[in-house]
Amino acid sequence: MEQQGSQNAQEPLPCANNCGFFGSPATRNLCSKCFRDSLRRAEAQAVAVAVAATATAALTTSSSSAAASAGPEPATAAATDQEVGKGLAKGKSGRCAACGRKVGLMGFECRCGGVFCGAHRYSDRHGCGYDYRGAGRDAIARANPVVRADKQVDKL
Repeated sequence: MEQQGSQNAQEPLPCANNCGFFGSPATRNLCSKCFRDSLRRAEAQAVAVAVAATATAALTTSSSSAAASAGPEPATAAATDQEVGKGLAKGKSGRCAACGRKVGLMGFECRCGGVFCGAHRYSDRHGCGYDYRGAGRDAIARANPVVRADKQVDKL
């Protein structure tokens, strides 16, 4: 009798989304793909709520009248959604930023933020806008802090 109960507990359950795969109790009875999709949806909703909250907070602090803030609110929310979409799409595209050639796994990321092929990986080849000289100065300044002696006069 006990063996039948343990066999039923180990029997695979179909996915809760009825996608045709099997789910597990660790993933809320979802298959791995549906579980991953649900996590992504929840994360996207949390980001959208945070963006909306910051947009409304910025509008309420910057606007002086309630009538003026009611008009631009939908336009601002749409603009922030477009900016978020551009940021996600702008990520590692898989193409050289200078010539557009596919780079695949061999893309070289530059400090300016672009991904380049082997021919354009050096800063002088793609017109890099990163300030290497300034970054070097900052690194040296951080590594070597200014040491000042105490202002005590030796009295004899």
